[in-house]
Amino acid sequence: MSLHEQIIHQHHHFLEKNSQDWLNEERKSALQKMIAKGFPTKKDEEYKYTNLKEITEKDYNFFPTINHQISKKHLDDLHFGEENFDFVVFINGKFYPEFSKLSDQRIEFSSFETLLNSEKNSAVFDDYLNTIAAHNLVFPLLNWSYFSNGFYLRVPKNTIVEKPIHVFYLSQNQKENTFYNPRNLLIAEQGAHIEIIESHHNFDETFVLTNTVTEIFADKNAKADWHKLQNDSDTSYLIDHTFAKQERDSLTTVNTFSFGGKLVRNNLDFIHNGENINSFMNGITIIGKNQLVDHHTAVHHNTPNCESYQNYKGIYKDQSHGVFNGKVFVDKIAQKTNAYQQNNNILLNEGATIDTKPQLEIFADDVKCSHGCTVGQLNKDAMFYLRARGISKKEAQALLLYAFANDAMQNIDIEELKTKITQLLAEKLQVDLAFEEIF
Repeated sequence: MSLHEQIIHQHHHFLEKNSQDWLNEERKSALQKMIAKGFPTKKDEEYKYTNLKEITEKDYNFFPTINHQISKKHLDDLHFGEENFDFVVFINGKFYPEFSKLSDQRIEFSSFETLLNSEKNSAVFDDYLNTIAAHNLVFPLLNWSYFSNGFYLRVPKNTIVEKPIHVFYLSQNQKENTFYNPRNLLIAEQGAHIEIIESHHNFDETFVLTNTVTEIFADKNAKADWHKLQNDSDTSYLIDHTFAKQERDSLTTVNTFSFGGKLVRNNLDFIHNGENINSFMNGITIIGKNQLVDHHTAVHHNTPNCESYQNYKGIYKDQSHGVFNGKVFVDKIAQKTNAYQQNNNILLNEGATIDTKPQLEIFADDVKCSHGCTVGQLNKDAMFYLRARGISKKEAQALLLYAFANDAMQNIDIEELKTKITQLLAEKLQVDLAFEEIF
């Protein structure tokens, strides 16, 4: 049975298990819209280079097994700043407070499992939930039809959250391919600061399909950073849609580090709703074998005097395939816009491929906008220079690749995260170098 058929067949059962009267009709409506559209194919321009058949033709379990054997040891192995971080843990779609730690009592946190059954948070649903997520895209519609887990987090006015919060989505003990639809909602009120790290981990040999939707609201003068650490197994599929709405004088960053997963699709939309906004999107992709990572970004400059920066680096080996489709929209009233977009790629093997398409749509006349892309191989002169100084070919290659990717890490404020990315770079480049001592 195809995923499309399973979605239709399982929805009634899902509503029986997750019945919220106020939401049921919306879920049904979203499902009907999703069914009418159908899953995108390569005939669709936005999925021209990404074939979803591998995902959509598998059977999935829509109701994950709750039992697990996750221990503190598993989590310790995944942590990379335990003493300096807070963390939120979901296992098999369920929030586990006993594995989680939120030390800042000022923030408001709830799992959606709890929130959906509470009458105290109607304002959250009315004012924020599903208000900026696209209502015309298949996977956000599917998420709205089926989500029951994930989290809501609100940072009150002028609150500086000192510790980054690492959110873990873990899947274990699933004997069948499993389908997850987590939903994340972050609200950073006026003057608030918050850093989130998100990672997904599949501990089984069965496949996991995760269809996640994240909505980020950054109020006036707020700073919200979201770091996506994608280093999952070869039995993992991830479809991610992140929407960020920013108010005047706010700064929002989304960093996406893609090292693992069989097929990963990252969709990122920034919406400007005030002046003097800064938006940063950075990505590092290093993949091999037959992996695919597809980055789709869009920045909607709707107001004057705002800036956006997109910097994506890709390193591809074996038969891997990368996609970058970046868009910048500048409204006619968005004068004094400064928008930068760059995608640079290195192909290490003849079988590796990249499809890149940076785009600008500008309707204002007083702007600074640039875009560009490069696809190439390692600089032979630089390789010769390093080899002539006694550095092995493998290490010389790794040094050059690290230098190539490094500028996409420059705005990471969390030292532990920067160290972790450095370690993953070395691991993916198959060298044992203390890069932090070299650079």
